[in-house]
Amino acid sequence: MNRRNCIRLICFAPVLGAGILRAHEGESALSAPDAKAFVEDMVSRHQFQRAEVERMLSSVKINPRVVELMDAPRDPNKKVYWREYRARRLRPTDIAAGAAFFRKQAEALARAEAEFGVPAEIITAILGVETRYGKVLGGFLVAEALATLAFGYPRRALEFRRQLEFFMLFARENGLPVLSLKGSYAGAFGAPQFLPESARKHAVDYDGDGAANLFSLSDAIGSVGNFLRAHGWRRGGPISYPARVSGDAAEIMRAVHAADYKPTMTLEDLSRAGVEIMADAPSEELYLLADLENRLDTEYRAAAGNFYALTRYNNSFKYAAVVQDLAAEIRKRA
Repeated sequence: MNRRNCIRLICFAPVLGAGILRAHEGESALSAPDAKAFVEDMVSRHQFQRAEVERMLSSVKINPRVVELMDAPRDPNKKVYWREYRARRLRPTDIAAGAAFFRKQAEALARAEAEFGVPAEIITAILGVETRYGKVLGGFLVAEALATLAFGYPRRALEFRRQLEFFMLFARENGLPVLSLKGSYAGAFGAPQFLPESARKHAVDYDGDGAANLFSLSDAIGSVGNFLRAHGWRRGGPISYPARVSGDAAEIMRAVHAADYKPTMTLEDLSRAGVEIMADAPSEELYLLADLENRLDTEYRAAAGNFYALTRYNNSFKYAAVVQDLAAEIRKRA
């Protein structure tokens, strides 16, 4: 089952097809059929100057490559299994870079840990997985990617119009250059790769310059801590423990799915289901069973509330587990 949810992560592709999208390649977003309604909305609800919104939309182009990447088919023969996924993100160079980042940003990380209760190594690991500690930020103009999806991607047009709206508001509120910021093809940006809605809700000014700028590493550190706390991270709480399953794993996972991947099981519940936790886990916590599939076997973890909080950043058990593991390696070497 695909658990991925872009938190970080709308009008031509499935309806008009890639060929017609290509025919519109290079046209300004302002020429799209729904662009005028968007302009009117930004003027009436948010008091933007009409000329400002029109200038932004006329300056960015419909980019078919964005839609192609959003709809790129996945090859079932190229499934990425847990050990492979983990190995790609816990290379010695990644761990060393994380430890160096941890030391260099020690002040901001310590402040975020004290304020939000999120360990410094967890914040560091997220920034490592997302952008290699702020070094790989994406090569698409955020305004162009969002405008393409807002006016050239029917399946999720309304969603991405909202993201474009939030992006313009966030840029205005923080004095950021809306036409020069770069990020992913899905419109995520900055060192934490927030989508604009998450940026408006959770980005903080941590370097004291009066703006929440996710391209500032200090601001990114504080923003990740703020995001995780808002999504249930509990100070000092456990993340996950290795587990062994001797019962019906499929039945347990059906229960996890039915609970929307939230921790609902006590240690007694797990034990009755045939799950043995390979550590001294606190009995007052609730857990879920996280399955990490390999080619020939499956690894399991008894995951607590803080693991679930990590899946709110990226709705994937593999993502949460690799952040936990990378964080542990960084802490050893920092």
